[in-house]
Amino acid sequence: GSEVLMACTWNTDLINEVGKAMGREGVASGADILLTTSLNIHRHPLNGRHFEYFSEDPVLMGEMASAQMLGVQSQGVTVTLKHFALYNKRYPQAQNANVTERAAREIYLKGFEIAVKDSVAEDNALAVMSSYGKINGTYASEIKGLMTGILRNEWGFDGLVMSDWGAAADATKSLLAGNNIKGPS
Repeated sequence: GSEVLMACTWNTDLINEVGKAMGREGVASGADILLTTSLNIHRHPLNGRHFEYFSEDPVLMGEMASAQMLGVQSQGVTVTLKHFALYNKRYPQAQNANVTERAAREIYLKGFEIAVKDSVAEDNALAVMSSYGKINGTYASEIKGLMTGILRNEWGFDGLVMSDWGAAADATKSLLAGNNIKGPS
């Protein structure tokens, strides 16, 4: 379904049921991991993927994403939270998001934080997909302070981190930053 439409319900119980249905479909299809749930902020009007993202409000986005994620995971299927982080334009490979740490934490990372911490609290398997584009001049997948410092050390995430398809500009730097797998080109 369209996450932006689901968020309009403000109904986390309903979104959790949607997640359970997604998880059952995953099980029926033999999938162990789904490349969903997307948690990026609606920021650029030309982003062709807004339908995948819940909201322009970071808390609403985080609560909706968490409800969907926990529903899927209750069926024994792992979710991949994506695109971590600041994936806000249609052509993200050309993106360089210049952002302060405060804005990043309060707006762009808040939804991820809610979902990751909820998954950790439930002791669920979880994966995260690092995004395309640069943040303050460095590719997101290569930022150790983001991939290891915030995601793993601050939020307690101990799952799989993969880059988006073709997003790891330098595989070695991405691995050293905290990615486990380089997505295919």
